[in-house]
Amino acid sequence: MRDRLNIADVIGEYVSLTPAGKGRLKGLCPFHKEKSPSFQVDTEQGYYYCFGCKAGGDVFKFVQETENLSFGDALRKLAERAGVQLEQKYGERVSRDLYDVNDFALQYFRSHLRGDALAYFQGRGLTPQVMEDFELGFAPDSWDGLLQQARAHGLSERQLLDAGLLTQNEQGRVYDRFRGRVMFPIRDHLGRLVGFGGRVLDDSKPKYLNTPETDAFKKGELLYGLHRARSVLKDGQPLIVAEGYMDVIALQQHGFAGAVASLGTALTAEHAALLERLGARELVLMFDRDEAGLKATLSGLDQTVGARFQVRATSVPSGKDPADALREGDVQSIQRALQGGLNEIEYRVHAARDRYGLDSRDGKRKILMELLPRMQNLDPLDEGADQMRAKVCELLDIRPQALLDWIGSKAKRRTLTDTHLAGMSQGGGHEEDRELALLRQLLVDPRLLAKLDGTLGWRNELVRKVMLAAQGAQSTDDIMSVFRGQPEEGQLIRMMFETRQSGNISRAGHEEYEAKQQTYAAAAVDDIQVGLSIESLRGEVKLLKSQLLDAPPTQQADILRQITELQRAIEAEKRARVHGA
Repeated sequence: MRDRLNIADVIGEYVSLTPAGKGRLKGLCPFHKEKSPSFQVDTEQGYYYCFGCKAGGDVFKFVQETENLSFGDALRKLAERAGVQLEQKYGERVSRDLYDVNDFALQYFRSHLRGDALAYFQGRGLTPQVMEDFELGFAPDSWDGLLQQARAHGLSERQLLDAGLLTQNEQGRVYDRFRGRVMFPIRDHLGRLVGFGGRVLDDSKPKYLNTPETDAFKKGELLYGLHRARSVLKDGQPLIVAEGYMDVIALQQHGFAGAVASLGTALTAEHAALLERLGARELVLMFDRDEAGLKATLSGLDQTVGARFQVRATSVPSGKDPADALREGDVQSIQRALQGGLNEIEYRVHAARDRYGLDSRDGKRKILMELLPRMQNLDPLDEGADQMRAKVCELLDIRPQALLDWIGSKAKRRTLTDTHLAGMSQGGGHEEDRELALLRQLLVDPRLLAKLDGTLGWRNELVRKVMLAAQGAQSTDDIMSVFRGQPEEGQLIRMMFETRQSGNISRAGHEEYEAKQQTYAAAAVDDIQVGLSIESLRGEVKLLKSQLLDAPPTQQADILRQITELQRAIEAEKRARVHGA
Protein backbone atom coordinates (compact mmCIF):
# COMPACT_ATOMS: atom_id res chain seq x y z
CA MET A 1 0.00 0.00 0.00
CA ARG A 2 2.84 2.37 0.82
CA ASP A 3 4.30 1.79 -2.65
CA ARG A 4 0.95 2.37 -4.35
CA LEU A 5 0.15 5.59 -2.48
CA ASN A 6 1.69 8.94 -3.35
CA ILE A 7 2.15 10.73 -0.02
CA ALA A 8 1.93 14.14 -1.71
CA ASP A 9 -1.45 13.29 -3.24
CA VAL A 10 -2.84 12.12 0.11
CA ILE A 11 -1.53 15.07 2.13
CA GLY A 12 -2.49 17.43 -0.69
CA GLU A 13 -6.15 16.75 0.08
CA TYR A 14 -5.63 18.31 3.52
CA VAL A 15 -2.81 20.81 2.93
CA SER A 16 -2.17 23.19 0.05
CA LEU A 17 1.35 22.20 -1.06
CA THR A 18 3.82 24.14 -3.21
CA PRO A 19 7.28 23.11 -4.50
CA ALA A 20 10.20 23.56 -2.11
CA GLY A 21 13.05 22.01 -4.09
CA LYS A 22 13.70 18.64 -5.65
CA GLY A 23 11.40 16.02 -4.15
CA ARG A 24 10.14 18.47 -1.50
CA LEU A 25 6.79 20.24 -1.05
CA LYS A 26 5.78 22.72 1.64
CA GLY A 27 2.59 24.10 3.17
CA LEU A 28 0.93 25.29 6.37
CA CYS A 29 1.08 22.65 9.08
CA PRO A 30 -2.31 21.00 9.78
CA PHE A 31 -1.25 20.14 13.36
CA HIS A 32 -0.68 23.65 14.71
CA LYS A 33 -1.56 27.22 13.79
CA GLU A 34 1.05 29.09 11.74
CA LYS A 35 1.19 31.94 9.24
CA SER A 36 4.28 30.90 7.25
CA PRO A 37 4.76 27.31 6.03
CA SER A 38 7.07 25.13 8.11
CA PHE A 39 5.50 21.81 7.06
CA GLN A 40 7.33 19.80 4.39
CA VAL A 41 6.73 16.58 2.48
CA ASP A 42 9.59 14.51 1.06
CA THR A 43 8.04 12.61 -1.85
CA GLU A 44 11.16 10.52 -2.49
CA GLN A 45 11.48 9.24 1.08
CA GLY A 46 7.72 9.12 1.73
CA TYR A 47 7.72 11.17 4.95
CA TYR A 48 6.35 14.49 6.20
CA TYR A 49 7.84 16.75 8.89
CA CYS A 50 7.00 20.09 10.52
CA PHE A 51 9.89 22.29 11.63
CA GLY A 52 7.51 24.12 13.98
CA CYS A 53 5.71 21.48 16.06
CA LYS A 54 8.10 18.61 15.10
CA ALA A 55 5.27 16.35 13.88
CA GLY A 56 6.51 13.74 11.42
CA GLY A 57 5.79 10.31 9.96
CA ASP A 58 4.59 8.43 6.92
CA VAL A 59 1.28 8.44 5.05
CA PHE A 60 -0.42 6.14 7.59
CA LYS A 61 0.64 8.33 10.53
CA PHE A 62 -0.63 11.44 8.73
CA VAL A 63 -4.11 10.03 8.16
CA GLN A 64 -4.23 8.73 11.76
CA GLU A 65 -3.35 12.15 13.18
CA THR A 66 -5.51 14.31 10.91
CA GLU A 67 -8.59 12.07 11.05
CA ASN A 68 -8.14 10.96 14.70
CA LEU A 69 -8.22 7.31 13.59
CA SER A 70 -6.66 4.12 14.88
CA PHE A 71 -4.07 2.49 12.65
CA GLY A 72 -6.64 -0.11 11.58
CA ASP A 73 -9.17 2.57 10.58
CA ALA A 74 -6.49 4.53 8.70
CA LEU A 75 -5.46 1.32 6.96
CA ARG A 76 -9.01 0.68 5.79
CA LYS A 77 -9.41 4.26 4.58
CA LEU A 78 -6.19 4.15 2.58
CA ALA A 79 -6.80 0.60 1.34
CA GLU A 80 -9.87 1.79 -0.53
CA ARG A 81 -7.84 4.58 -2.10
CA ALA A 82 -5.00 2.23 -3.05
CA GLY A 83 -7.36 -0.41 -4.46
CA VAL A 84 -6.38 -3.03 -1.87
CA GLN A 85 -9.08 -5.42 -0.66
CA LEU A 86 -9.21 -5.97 3.13
CA GLU A 87 -11.23 -8.68 4.84
CA GLN A 88 -14.16 -7.49 6.92
CA LYS A 89 -13.84 -8.00 10.66
CA TYR A 90 -15.87 -11.00 11.85
CA GLY A 91 -18.82 -10.06 14.04
CA GLU A 92 -19.59 -6.59 12.65
CA ARG A 93 -23.15 -7.68 11.81
CA VAL A 94 -23.65 -8.87 15.38
CA SER A 95 -22.61 -5.47 16.74
CA ARG A 96 -24.99 -3.76 14.35
CA ASP A 97 -27.84 -5.88 15.71
CA LEU A 98 -26.92 -4.91 19.26
CA TYR A 99 -27.17 -1.20 18.43
CA ASP A 100 -30.66 -1.75 17.00
CA VAL A 101 -31.81 -3.76 20.01
CA ASN A 102 -30.47 -1.09 22.37
CA ASP A 103 -32.29 1.57 20.40
CA PHE A 104 -35.56 -0.33 20.84
CA ALA A 105 -34.92 -0.51 24.62
CA LEU A 106 -34.16 3.22 24.70
CA GLN A 107 -37.58 4.06 23.27
CA TYR A 108 -39.17 1.81 25.88
CA PHE A 109 -37.31 3.50 28.77
CA ARG A 110 -38.01 7.02 27.50
CA SER A 111 -41.71 6.33 27.15
CA HIS A 112 -41.88 5.59 30.91
CA LEU A 113 -40.15 8.77 32.18
CA ARG A 114 -42.86 10.21 34.43
CA GLY A 115 -43.90 10.32 38.07
CA ASP A 116 -41.13 9.78 40.65
CA ALA A 117 -38.51 9.22 37.93
CA LEU A 118 -39.24 12.54 36.26
CA ALA A 119 -39.36 14.25 39.66
CA TYR A 120 -35.91 12.84 40.47
CA PHE A 121 -34.31 14.49 37.44
CA GLN A 122 -36.22 17.72 38.01
CA GLY A 123 -35.02 17.73 41.61
CA ARG A 124 -31.44 17.48 40.36
CA GLY A 125 -31.95 20.73 38.45
CA LEU A 126 -32.17 19.30 34.93
CA THR A 127 -34.18 21.18 32.32
CA PRO A 128 -36.61 19.42 29.92
CA GLN A 129 -34.24 20.16 27.05
CA VAL A 130 -31.27 18.55 28.82
CA MET A 131 -33.34 15.47 29.67
CA GLU A 132 -34.22 15.27 25.99
CA ASP A 133 -30.61 15.79 24.84
CA PHE A 134 -29.28 13.04 27.12
CA GLU A 135 -32.23 10.74 26.30
CA LEU A 136 -32.98 10.00 29.95
CA GLY A 137 -35.61 7.43 30.80
CA PHE A 138 -36.98 5.00 33.39
CA ALA A 139 -37.17 1.20 33.61
CA PRO A 140 -40.48 0.28 35.31
CA ASP A 141 -40.37 -2.04 38.32
CA SER A 142 -41.57 -4.98 36.27
CA TRP A 143 -39.97 -8.40 35.80
CA ASP A 144 -40.73 -8.63 32.10
CA GLY A 145 -42.06 -5.30 30.84
CA LEU A 146 -39.29 -4.85 28.28
CA LEU A 147 -39.29 -8.54 27.36
CA GLN A 148 -43.05 -8.53 26.59
CA GLN A 149 -42.75 -5.34 24.55
CA ALA A 150 -39.80 -6.76 22.60
CA ARG A 151 -41.66 -10.00 21.82
CA ALA A 152 -44.60 -8.00 20.49
CA HIS A 153 -42.20 -6.31 18.06
CA GLY A 154 -40.52 -9.48 16.84
CA LEU A 155 -37.37 -9.39 18.96
CA SER A 156 -36.15 -12.64 20.52
CA GLU A 157 -34.93 -13.43 24.02
CA ARG A 158 -31.55 -14.28 22.52
CA GLN A 159 -31.18 -10.79 21.04
CA LEU A 160 -32.01 -9.13 24.36
CA LEU A 161 -29.68 -11.48 26.27
CA ASP A 162 -26.83 -10.72 23.86
CA ALA A 163 -27.43 -6.99 24.40
CA GLY A 164 -27.37 -7.43 28.19
CA LEU A 165 -30.97 -6.24 28.58
CA LEU A 166 -32.14 -9.52 30.11
CA THR A 167 -30.63 -11.68 32.82
CA GLN A 168 -31.09 -15.39 33.47
CA ASN A 169 -31.30 -17.20 36.83
CA GLU A 170 -30.06 -20.71 37.69
CA GLN A 171 -33.44 -22.23 36.79
CA GLY A 172 -33.17 -20.78 33.29
CA ARG A 173 -35.83 -18.08 33.77
CA VAL A 174 -35.13 -14.83 31.93
CA TYR A 175 -36.29 -11.40 33.09
CA ASP A 176 -35.53 -7.69 32.65
CA ARG A 177 -32.10 -6.69 33.96
CA PHE A 178 -33.09 -3.07 34.62
CA ARG A 179 -36.10 -2.63 36.92
CA GLY A 180 -37.19 0.39 38.97
CA ARG A 181 -34.25 2.52 37.83
CA VAL A 182 -33.77 5.86 36.09
CA MET A 183 -31.87 5.11 32.92
CA PHE A 184 -28.82 6.76 31.33
CA PRO A 185 -28.15 5.67 27.72
CA ILE A 186 -24.44 5.12 27.08
CA ARG A 187 -23.06 5.90 23.64
CA ASP A 188 -19.53 5.36 22.39
CA HIS A 189 -17.37 8.15 20.95
CA LEU A 190 -19.02 7.66 17.55
CA GLY A 191 -22.50 8.12 19.04
CA ARG A 192 -23.52 4.45 18.75
CA LEU A 193 -25.86 3.24 21.52
CA VAL A 194 -23.86 0.46 23.18
CA GLY A 195 -25.57 0.06 26.58
CA PHE A 196 -27.16 1.65 29.64
CA GLY A 197 -26.53 2.69 33.20
CA GLY A 198 -29.37 2.55 35.74
CA ARG A 199 -29.77 4.17 39.18
CA VAL A 200 -32.27 3.18 41.87
CA LEU A 201 -34.59 5.79 43.37
CA ASP A 202 -34.41 4.31 46.89
CA ASP A 203 -31.61 2.85 49.05
CA SER A 204 -31.61 -0.65 47.53
CA LYS A 205 -28.41 -2.22 46.25
CA PRO A 206 -26.66 -2.03 43.90
CA LYS A 207 -27.16 1.71 43.62
CA TYR A 208 -25.85 1.74 40.04
CA LEU A 209 -26.09 -1.05 37.48
CA ASN A 210 -24.51 -1.09 34.02
CA THR A 211 -24.97 -3.24 30.97
CA PRO A 212 -22.67 -6.28 31.31
CA GLU A 213 -19.80 -6.82 28.88
CA THR A 214 -21.12 -7.49 25.37
CA ASP A 215 -19.70 -7.35 21.86
CA ALA A 216 -20.64 -3.66 21.83
CA PHE A 217 -20.24 -2.68 25.52
CA LYS A 218 -16.64 -2.66 26.82
CA LYS A 219 -16.71 -0.79 30.13
CA GLY A 220 -12.96 -0.16 30.22
CA GLU A 221 -13.05 1.51 26.80
CA LEU A 222 -16.07 3.79 27.26
CA LEU A 223 -16.47 7.29 28.67
CA TYR A 224 -19.97 8.58 29.34
CA GLY A 225 -20.72 11.76 27.37
CA LEU A 226 -17.66 11.55 25.13
CA HIS A 227 -19.63 11.63 21.88
CA ARG A 228 -20.88 15.09 22.91
CA ALA A 229 -17.70 16.29 24.64
CA ARG A 230 -15.26 15.47 21.83
CA SER A 231 -16.18 18.69 20.00
CA VAL A 232 -14.09 20.72 22.48
CA LEU A 233 -10.93 18.87 21.46
CA LYS A 234 -10.84 20.72 18.13
CA ASP A 235 -10.16 23.93 20.09
CA GLY A 236 -7.50 22.35 22.29
CA GLN A 237 -9.67 22.51 25.42
CA PRO A 238 -9.17 19.95 28.21
CA LEU A 239 -11.53 17.09 28.93
CA ILE A 240 -13.10 17.17 32.40
CA VAL A 241 -13.26 13.66 33.84
CA ALA A 242 -15.93 13.55 36.57
CA GLU A 243 -17.14 10.63 38.68
CA GLY A 244 -20.79 10.13 37.73
CA TYR A 245 -23.46 10.46 35.08
CA MET A 246 -25.20 13.34 36.86
CA ASP A 247 -21.91 15.26 37.17
CA VAL A 248 -21.41 15.02 33.42
CA ILE A 249 -24.97 16.10 32.61
CA ALA A 250 -24.90 19.01 35.07
CA LEU A 251 -21.49 20.22 33.85
CA GLN A 252 -22.54 20.10 30.20
CA GLN A 253 -25.86 21.82 31.03
CA HIS A 254 -23.92 24.73 32.57
CA GLY A 255 -21.58 25.19 29.63
CA PHE A 256 -18.69 22.89 30.60
CA ALA A 257 -19.01 20.98 27.34
CA GLY A 258 -15.89 18.83 27.80
CA ALA A 259 -17.24 16.76 30.72
CA VAL A 260 -17.08 12.95 30.61
CA ALA A 261 -17.07 10.10 33.17
CA SER A 262 -15.66 6.60 33.32
CA LEU A 263 -18.11 3.80 34.05
CA GLY A 264 -17.08 2.99 37.61
CA THR A 265 -13.46 2.24 36.67
CA ALA A 266 -10.20 4.17 36.76
CA LEU A 267 -8.94 5.55 33.46
CA THR A 268 -7.42 2.69 31.49
CA ALA A 269 -4.81 2.26 28.77
CA GLU A 270 -7.72 1.72 26.36
CA HIS A 271 -9.19 5.08 27.38
CA ALA A 272 -5.79 6.69 26.80
CA ALA A 273 -5.43 5.18 23.31
CA LEU A 274 -8.93 6.37 22.33
CA LEU A 275 -8.50 9.90 23.69
CA GLU A 276 -5.12 10.24 22.03
CA ARG A 277 -6.65 9.29 18.67
CA LEU A 278 -9.34 11.91 19.20
CA GLY A 279 -6.71 14.59 19.77
CA ALA A 280 -6.98 15.07 23.56
CA ARG A 281 -3.97 16.77 25.13
CA GLU A 282 -5.10 17.68 28.66
CA LEU A 283 -7.30 15.96 31.25
CA VAL A 284 -8.72 17.53 34.42
CA LEU A 285 -9.86 14.95 36.98
CA MET A 286 -12.68 16.57 38.97
CA PHE A 287 -13.53 14.53 42.06
CA ASP A 288 -15.21 15.36 45.37
CA ARG A 289 -12.10 14.53 47.44
CA ASP A 290 -9.62 16.38 49.65
CA GLU A 291 -6.03 17.08 48.60
CA ALA A 292 -4.72 13.83 50.09
CA GLY A 293 -7.31 11.91 48.07
CA LEU A 294 -6.35 13.75 44.91
CA LYS A 295 -2.67 12.92 45.48
CA ALA A 296 -3.60 9.28 45.91
CA THR A 297 -5.53 9.49 42.63
CA LEU A 298 -2.48 10.87 40.82
CA SER A 299 -0.18 8.29 42.40
CA GLY A 300 -2.41 5.46 41.20
CA LEU A 301 -3.03 6.92 37.76
CA ASP A 302 -2.29 4.45 34.98
CA GLN A 303 1.14 5.32 33.59
CA THR A 304 -0.21 5.04 30.06
CA VAL A 305 -2.66 7.84 30.78
CA GLY A 306 -0.01 9.94 32.48
CA ALA A 307 2.44 9.41 29.64
CA ARG A 308 0.06 10.67 26.96
CA PHE A 309 -1.63 13.71 28.49
CA GLN A 310 -1.18 16.66 30.76
CA VAL A 311 -3.23 15.72 33.80
CA ARG A 312 -4.48 17.76 36.74
CA ALA A 313 -6.58 16.64 39.69
CA THR A 314 -9.00 19.08 41.31
CA SER A 315 -12.16 19.26 43.41
CA VAL A 316 -14.90 21.74 44.23
CA PRO A 317 -13.67 23.89 47.18
CA SER A 318 -16.88 23.25 49.12
CA GLY A 319 -16.25 19.51 48.99
CA LYS A 320 -19.51 18.90 47.13
CA ASP A 321 -19.72 16.95 43.91
CA PRO A 322 -20.01 19.10 40.76
CA ALA A 323 -23.70 18.28 40.18
CA ASP A 324 -24.72 19.46 43.66
CA ALA A 325 -22.58 22.60 43.46
CA LEU A 326 -24.10 23.55 40.10
CA ARG A 327 -27.66 22.83 41.30
CA GLU A 328 -27.04 25.41 44.02
CA GLY A 329 -25.79 27.91 41.44
CA ASP A 330 -22.11 27.81 42.44
CA VAL A 331 -20.70 28.00 38.91
CA GLN A 332 -17.75 30.13 40.00
CA SER A 333 -16.43 27.39 42.31
CA ILE A 334 -16.36 25.00 39.36
CA GLN A 335 -14.52 27.57 37.25
CA ARG A 336 -11.93 28.18 39.99
CA ALA A 337 -11.46 24.45 40.49
CA LEU A 338 -10.84 23.90 36.78
CA GLN A 339 -8.18 26.61 36.72
CA GLY A 340 -6.25 25.16 39.68
CA GLY A 341 -5.60 21.75 41.13
CA LEU A 342 -2.58 19.50 41.35
CA ASN A 343 -0.51 19.24 38.19
CA GLU A 344 0.28 15.56 37.65
CA ILE A 345 3.68 16.23 36.06
CA GLU A 346 4.89 18.55 38.82
CA TYR A 347 3.43 16.24 41.45
CA ARG A 348 5.32 13.21 40.14
CA VAL A 349 8.63 15.10 39.86
CA HIS A 350 8.35 16.57 43.37
CA ALA A 351 7.23 13.26 44.86
CA ALA A 352 10.19 11.45 43.29
CA ARG A 353 12.61 14.13 44.48
CA ASP A 354 11.25 14.00 48.03
CA ARG A 355 11.39 10.20 48.03
CA TYR A 356 14.96 9.72 46.74
CA GLY A 357 16.78 13.05 47.14
CA LEU A 358 19.36 14.74 44.92
CA ASP A 359 22.44 14.24 47.07
CA SER A 360 23.62 11.02 45.47
CA ARG A 361 23.97 9.37 42.08
CA ASP A 362 21.78 6.56 43.35
CA GLY A 363 19.00 9.00 44.20
CA LYS A 364 19.16 10.59 40.75
CA ARG A 365 19.19 7.16 39.14
CA LYS A 366 16.04 6.14 41.03
CA ILE A 367 14.31 9.42 40.07
CA LEU A 368 15.02 8.78 36.39
CA MET A 369 13.81 5.18 36.56
CA GLU A 370 10.60 6.11 38.39
CA LEU A 371 9.76 8.92 35.94
CA LEU A 372 10.79 7.00 32.81
CA PRO A 373 7.27 5.72 31.96
CA ARG A 374 6.01 9.32 32.01
CA MET A 375 8.84 10.56 29.75
CA GLN A 376 9.30 7.80 27.21
CA ASN A 377 6.71 8.84 24.62
CA LEU A 378 8.89 10.65 22.05
CA ASP A 379 5.95 11.77 19.90
CA PRO A 380 6.69 15.47 19.20
CA LEU A 381 2.99 16.27 19.70
CA ASP A 382 3.01 14.89 23.26
CA GLU A 383 3.38 18.12 25.20
CA GLY A 384 2.99 16.35 28.54
CA ALA A 385 5.97 14.05 28.03
CA ASP A 386 7.99 16.96 26.69
CA GLN A 387 7.13 19.03 29.77
CA MET A 388 8.14 16.15 32.05
CA ARG A 389 11.50 15.79 30.30
CA ALA A 390 12.14 19.52 30.60
CA LYS A 391 11.45 19.45 34.35
CA VAL A 392 13.69 16.41 34.85
CA CYS A 393 16.53 18.09 32.92
CA GLU A 394 16.15 21.15 35.12
CA LEU A 395 15.96 19.13 38.33
CA LEU A 396 18.91 16.82 37.59
CA ASP A 397 20.99 19.28 35.50
CA ILE A 398 21.25 17.01 32.47
CA ARG A 399 21.28 17.76 28.74
CA PRO A 400 17.95 17.36 26.89
CA GLN A 401 19.51 15.43 23.99
CA ALA A 402 21.34 13.11 26.38
CA LEU A 403 18.05 12.37 28.14
CA LEU A 404 16.33 11.61 24.83
CA ASP A 405 19.14 9.27 23.84
CA TRP A 406 18.91 7.42 27.14
CA ILE A 407 15.13 7.08 26.88
CA GLY A 408 15.50 5.56 23.41
CA SER A 409 18.15 3.07 24.54
CA LYS A 410 17.02 -0.18 26.15
CA ALA A 411 20.61 -1.09 27.04
CA LYS A 412 21.20 2.15 28.91
CA ARG A 413 17.99 1.73 30.87
CA ARG A 414 19.22 -1.61 32.17
CA THR A 415 22.69 -0.29 33.03
CA LEU A 416 22.28 3.30 34.16
CA THR A 417 25.79 3.61 35.63
CA ASP A 418 27.52 6.56 37.25
CA THR A 419 29.42 7.04 33.99
CA HIS A 420 26.15 7.34 32.05
CA LEU A 421 24.81 9.84 34.56
CA ALA A 422 27.99 11.90 34.35
CA GLY A 423 27.86 11.82 30.56
CA MET A 424 24.26 13.11 30.62
CA SER A 425 25.16 16.14 32.74
CA GLN A 426 25.26 19.63 31.32
CA GLY A 427 29.05 19.66 31.61
CA GLY A 428 29.69 16.51 29.56
CA GLY A 429 28.65 14.66 26.49
CA HIS A 430 30.59 16.54 23.79
CA GLU A 431 31.48 13.26 22.13
CA GLU A 432 27.81 12.32 21.81
CA ASP A 433 27.00 15.74 20.34
CA ARG A 434 29.69 15.19 17.71
CA GLU A 435 28.40 11.70 17.01
CA LEU A 436 24.91 13.06 16.34
CA ALA A 437 26.37 15.72 14.05
CA LEU A 438 28.16 12.94 12.16
CA LEU A 439 24.92 10.98 11.87
CA ARG A 440 23.15 13.99 10.37
CA GLN A 441 25.73 14.17 7.58
CA LEU A 442 25.51 10.43 6.89
CA LEU A 443 21.74 10.83 6.43
CA VAL A 444 22.57 13.26 3.62
CA ASP A 445 24.79 10.67 1.93
CA PRO A 446 25.22 7.23 3.57
CA ARG A 447 28.10 6.43 1.19
CA LEU A 448 30.25 8.74 3.32
CA LEU A 449 30.39 5.92 5.87
CA ALA A 450 33.32 4.61 3.84
CA LYS A 451 35.37 7.66 4.92
CA LEU A 452 35.34 6.52 8.58
CA ASP A 453 38.44 4.68 9.67
CA GLY A 454 36.55 2.12 11.78
CA THR A 455 38.43 2.89 15.00
CA LEU A 456 35.70 4.89 16.69
CA GLY A 457 33.42 3.43 19.33
CA TRP A 458 29.96 4.98 19.60
CA ARG A 459 28.69 6.34 22.92
CA ASN A 460 25.29 7.32 21.51
CA GLU A 461 22.95 4.33 21.20
CA LEU A 462 21.03 5.74 18.20
CA VAL A 463 24.28 6.42 16.35
CA ARG A 464 25.54 2.92 17.12
CA LYS A 465 22.35 1.34 15.74
CA VAL A 466 22.38 3.44 12.58
CA MET A 467 26.08 2.78 11.94
CA LEU A 468 25.31 -0.95 11.96
CA ALA A 469 22.26 -0.49 9.73
CA ALA A 470 24.16 1.77 7.32
CA GLN A 471 26.73 -0.86 6.33
CA GLY A 472 26.47 -1.10 2.56
CA ALA A 473 23.63 1.47 2.34
CA GLN A 474 23.54 3.48 -0.88
CA SER A 475 20.67 5.79 0.03
CA THR A 476 18.91 7.30 3.02
CA ASP A 477 15.89 5.12 2.27
CA ASP A 478 18.08 2.02 2.76
CA ILE A 479 18.68 3.18 6.34
CA MET A 480 15.12 4.38 7.04
CA SER A 481 13.63 1.07 5.91
CA VAL A 482 15.51 -0.71 8.70
CA PHE A 483 13.82 1.44 11.35
CA ARG A 484 10.34 1.72 9.83
CA GLY A 485 7.77 1.49 12.63
CA GLN A 486 10.49 1.51 15.32
CA PRO A 487 10.99 4.23 18.01
CA GLU A 488 14.15 5.43 16.22
CA GLU A 489 12.20 6.28 13.07
CA GLY A 490 10.79 9.51 14.50
CA GLN A 491 14.23 10.77 15.57
CA LEU A 492 15.70 9.98 12.16
CA ILE A 493 12.84 11.74 10.36
CA ARG A 494 13.48 14.86 12.42
CA MET A 495 17.23 14.77 11.78
CA MET A 496 16.76 14.06 8.07
CA PHE A 497 14.49 17.06 7.50
CA GLU A 498 16.38 19.48 9.76
CA THR A 499 19.73 18.62 8.13
CA ARG A 500 18.43 19.20 4.62
CA GLN A 501 16.41 22.42 4.87
CA SER A 502 16.30 23.56 1.27
CA GLY A 503 14.07 26.52 2.05
CA ASN A 504 12.68 28.30 -0.99
CA ILE A 505 15.27 27.08 -3.48
CA SER A 506 13.93 26.95 -7.02
CA ARG A 507 13.89 23.77 -9.06
CA ALA A 508 16.61 25.18 -11.31
CA GLY A 509 18.93 25.87 -8.39
CA HIS A 510 18.26 22.65 -6.57
CA GLU A 511 20.93 20.54 -8.28
CA GLU A 512 23.55 23.11 -7.27
CA TYR A 513 22.18 23.05 -3.70
CA GLU A 514 22.34 19.25 -3.59
CA ALA A 515 25.93 19.25 -4.85
CA LYS A 516 26.98 21.82 -2.26
CA GLN A 517 25.13 19.89 0.45
CA GLN A 518 26.98 16.67 -0.36
CA THR A 519 30.32 18.46 -0.61
CA TYR A 520 29.72 20.01 2.79
CA ALA A 521 28.66 16.66 4.22
CA ALA A 522 31.88 15.02 3.02
CA ALA A 523 34.00 17.79 4.57
CA ALA A 524 31.94 17.69 7.76
CA VAL A 525 32.45 13.94 8.15
CA ASP A 526 36.23 14.45 7.99
CA ASP A 527 36.07 17.31 10.48
CA ILE A 528 33.78 15.51 12.92
CA GLN A 529 35.86 12.33 12.79
CA VAL A 530 38.96 14.36 13.67
CA GLY A 531 37.05 16.05 16.48
CA LEU A 532 35.91 12.71 17.86
CA SER A 533 39.45 11.41 17.70
CA ILE A 534 40.73 14.46 19.58
CA GLU A 535 38.05 14.09 22.24
CA SER A 536 38.97 10.42 22.66
CA LEU A 537 42.68 11.25 23.00
CA ARG A 538 41.95 13.99 25.52
CA GLY A 539 39.91 11.53 27.55
CA GLU A 540 42.89 9.19 27.68
CA VAL A 541 45.17 12.05 28.77
CA LYS A 542 42.77 12.99 31.54
CA LEU A 543 42.64 9.40 32.76
CA LEU A 544 46.44 9.04 32.74
CA LYS A 545 46.88 12.30 34.65
CA SER A 546 44.52 11.05 37.36
CA GLN A 547 46.56 7.81 37.57
CA LEU A 548 49.85 9.70 37.70
CA LEU A 549 49.26 11.06 41.21
CA ASP A 550 48.79 7.63 42.77
CA ALA A 551 51.32 5.71 40.66
CA PRO A 552 54.63 4.51 42.21
CA PRO A 553 57.78 6.35 41.03
CA THR A 554 58.78 3.40 38.83
CA GLN A 555 55.60 3.80 36.75
CA GLN A 556 55.35 7.61 36.67
CA ALA A 557 57.98 7.94 33.92
CA ASP A 558 56.07 5.54 31.68
CA ILE A 559 52.80 7.38 32.29
CA LEU A 560 54.44 10.72 31.50
CA ARG A 561 55.78 9.24 28.25
CA GLN A 562 52.27 8.08 27.26
CA ILE A 563 50.83 11.51 28.06
CA THR A 564 53.48 13.19 25.89
CA GLU A 565 52.75 10.86 22.96
CA LEU A 566 49.02 11.45 23.26
CA GLN A 567 49.50 15.23 23.33
CA ARG A 568 51.62 14.97 20.17
CA ALA A 569 48.87 12.94 18.54
CA ILE A 570 46.33 15.60 19.51
CA GLU A 571 48.46 18.32 17.91
CA ALA A 572 48.82 16.20 14.79
CA GLU A 573 45.04 15.77 14.58
CA LYS A 574 44.58 19.53 14.96
CA ARG A 575 47.04 20.18 12.12
CA ALA A 576 45.19 17.65 9.99
CA ARG A 577 41.95 19.49 10.60
CA VAL A 578 43.49 22.85 9.63
CA HIS A 579 45.09 21.32 6.54
CA GLY A 580 41.81 19.68 5.55
CA ALA A 581 39.97 22.99 5.94
